[in-house]
Amino acid sequence: MVTGASAGLGREFAVMLAQRGHDLVVVARRTDRLAELKREVAEKYGARTKVVTEDLSHAAAPRRIIDHLRASNLEIDFLVNNAGYGLNGRFLTHDWATHADFLQVMVGSWLQLTHALLPAMVRKGRGRVLNVSSLASLCPEPPGSLYSPVKCLMTSASRALRHDLLGTGVHCTALCPGFTYTEFHDVLGNRENMSKLPSFMWQSAQQVCTAGLDAVERNKPMMVPGAFNKTAAVLCRVLPYSMTSKFIPKSVMER
Repeated sequence: MVTGASAGLGREFAVMLAQRGHDLVVVARRTDRLAELKREVAEKYGARTKVVTEDLSHAAAPRRIIDHLRASNLEIDFLVNNAGYGLNGRFLTHDWATHADFLQVMVGSWLQLTHALLPAMVRKGRGRVLNVSSLASLCPEPPGSLYSPVKCLMTSASRALRHDLLGTGVHCTALCPGFTYTEFHDVLGNRENMSKLPSFMWQSAQQVCTAGLDAVERNKPMMVPGAFNKTAAVLCRVLPYSMTSKFIPKSVMER
């Protein structure tokens, strides 16, 4: 099952898993895109796909997804928690309802889905949980943004879950990509600024997804794909915060 499967990394994960012989459950808000994805993986790889249209900002959505799976007699053996987005502006730019929806998607939904689907994986002695976190979880937090803090939680929780699951046959990995060629920055509204960054800082969705799938098979606690991102992660770990915080782009500091 892949959440946020209608575009970007989620769509790429779904295609690659189908290519590797998996049938799919794809979850997102945009039914038309999921239907198109279903047709593509059926024609190219013979994958069977269940489309589940849900908005994970709704507190009841994870429960509805779980009920849907049970009603369809489906057990998930590979879960990709990919759904997510960012909010532009500082903390007080948005009302609390906007933050609450954000936190439900970025914290509550994936944890609830993982908690519900893990028991069957443990019972069968095999399963994979790949949590799409971010390089931002390892770097200084831009002022006012909750994106880095919630991704810190995902990375840390993934490591804790991996330890919890050692010896069960179930693997858990946090994937921490940096700048990736998807529609993420178009939705966020900062594509023009992001396009000014040098090409060596960017990776394709295929590169990121391949690294994540290979890492969870090896049960790595965390995967930072790409030489530039690995270097940035190491620097953020060894240098003091007073120094690394100065690396935050001026355009972010002034937004």
